Amino acid sequence: MTGLLSRREAVFGGLCLCCLPTLGRAAAETFEMREVGPGIYVRCGPHEEASARNDDAIANIGFIVGRDGVLVTESGGSLADGAWLRAEIRKRTEKPIRHVVLTHVHPDHCFGAAAFAEDKPAFIGHHALRAALDARGDYYRQRLVDILGPEKAGSVVYPTQAVTDGAEIDLGDRTLRLTAHGTAHTNCDLSMIDTASGLLFPADLLFVNRVPSLDGSLLGWLREAERLKATGAARAVPGHGPASVDLAPALADLTRYLGLLRDETRKAIAEDVPIEKAVQTVAQSERDRWVLFDAYNGRNVTQAFKELEWE
Repeated sequence: MTGLLSRREAVFGGLCLCCLPTLGRAAAETFEMREVGPGIYVRCGPHEEASARNDDAIANIGFIVGRDGVLVTESGGSLADGAWLRAEIRKRTEKPIRHVVLTHVHPDHCFGAAAFAEDKPAFIGHHALRAALDARGDYYRQRLVDILGPEKAGSVVYPTQAVTDGAEIDLGDRTLRLTAHGTAHTNCDLSMIDTASGLLFPADLLFVNRVPSLDGSLLGWLREAERLKATGAARAVPGHGPASVDLAPALADLTRYLGLLRDETRKAIAEDVPIEKAVQTVAQSERDRWVLFDAYNGRNVTQAFKELEWE
């Protein structure tokens, strides 16, 4: 491993950092939508890598039902996963699906969007999402095709509404306030607050139990975590983890890991520790606290090393 990732490694890292696979019938039968607030439904994704048996259905996805329509908070990880989510919506309401939020570029969060094309919703994303999809979308789709087959993979769906700083969506009896974040987990992270319930939807700016995956800026993520804290929200729906959590302790766990990754990477750089050794030593005290630690911590160290060695 070197201090710099190749383009292919960087793109693949973005895919694996949160990502790839019928919903195999066994997997689909274990899924359920949980109502975490009035009209707010969430499905928890398992802490797994993408595989042919899970349709890349590994992220937390869901929807919000308002007086005038439905907003999809995350579209799912493939066409098959998005179709499952759409069917779950239709079990509960016939109201029009007016908005689909694409929280960032990783396929486990945005490749279900094609399942909602017939609804003709507004597809809402960060202002940098289109460029990110231009750079990675075709590669992500091919990887999904390789795993799931073309009929289940889905296609790249671009945002039709870009959020530059902030935006509001009115569902009639509740307003969703969206924030476009600086480079953090990725360079196109979008979060949202439901004003009716006070529930925060930080997407992959908040990982719980599953080790955070760094595909943007370590220092930026720590800054954006402070912005999430400043919202004053008490509870949140993480991108990976339980359906909803108390925000303060979840952010404390996240920032503890990210802070240790920063501090120990800086120390390794200052002591001229080669990156090959740093990936084996940095943040190792966190191993027992996170699922999939060994799969992602080394990548996180590599990304942090690239960012911090030129401070």
